[in-house]
Amino acid sequence: MNATQTLRPIIFGEVLFDCFPDGSVVLGGAPFNVAWHLQAFGMAPVFVSRVGDDALGHRIRDTMHAWDMDTSGLQLDSAHPTGKVEIRFVEGEPEYDIIDRQAYDFIDAGAVPPLQQGAVLYHGSLALRNAASRRALEEIRRAYAPCVLVDVNLRDPWWQRDGILQLLEGGSWVKLNEHELALLAQGGRDPADAMTQLLHDYGLQLLIVTRGSAGAVAVTAVGEGCQVAPRDVAQVTDTVGAGDAFTSVVLLGQARNWPLPLLLERAQQFASAIVGVRGATVNDAAFYRPFILEWGLS
Repeated sequence: MNATQTLRPIIFGEVLFDCFPDGSVVLGGAPFNVAWHLQAFGMAPVFVSRVGDDALGHRIRDTMHAWDMDTSGLQLDSAHPTGKVEIRFVEGEPEYDIIDRQAYDFIDAGAVPPLQQGAVLYHGSLALRNAASRRALEEIRRAYAPCVLVDVNLRDPWWQRDGILQLLEGGSWVKLNEHELALLAQGGRDPADAMTQLLHDYGLQLLIVTRGSAGAVAVTAVGEGCQVAPRDVAQVTDTVGAGDAFTSVVLLGQARNWPLPLLLERAQQFASAIVGVRGATVNDAAFYRPFILEWGLS
């Protein structure tokens, strides 16, 4: 095991519940999903977020304890509620109301636990819609000089193009989907040209674009390019969290120094497995065991 493998990833951002019309709630949030998978793969991430001092917040803490996750970075907020997304269906299609001023919008820089210098920092963009959480992220960057993976999550109305592009300036690696690439690149550029331009303009080491059923493509600062197509999936239950599953293995592969083609292949392999189950995470360690054995993680 090399030194980078001993550093615990820092996962920063939202944890929330998707609330359905029938009253059911499902735990999620892209950063939480990524942290959940990394814990299953033995990387012991530090998840930095904030929940309300309410029933849902306590449920999150209990769920993390049951999965043996470190809760030192999970702040408790007595003034703001645990994050929610209200989901409704219009002619059978889901519509999302991402509620404002939730606990994860107010992550406190002063309450962040000690972290490891130079560890990988993962963050998305949704939790940075509020100044308090942005300050906390900036403080982590200033104090610990992490290598940063920016996972672009464009959720209307909570993003602005200039603000997202500013986030890229602090990133080493960036992952986004093809729709988000088109929105950020503008000008109707060819996707390959748009990727090259973003990589050059923001000094990125690695840029990954996921393309749904078409797989993913990546380019690096040294000119390496690679793409991967999904393996056959026996059954698609839902695609919720497939991108988060992909990202978790990108972080795992970077820590393990996997070559880029192998990293993409395994990230796609895991994402293809997640679409076969309900929801973004799996509360069963046995689900992860075949990947751990095949990839030599045990």
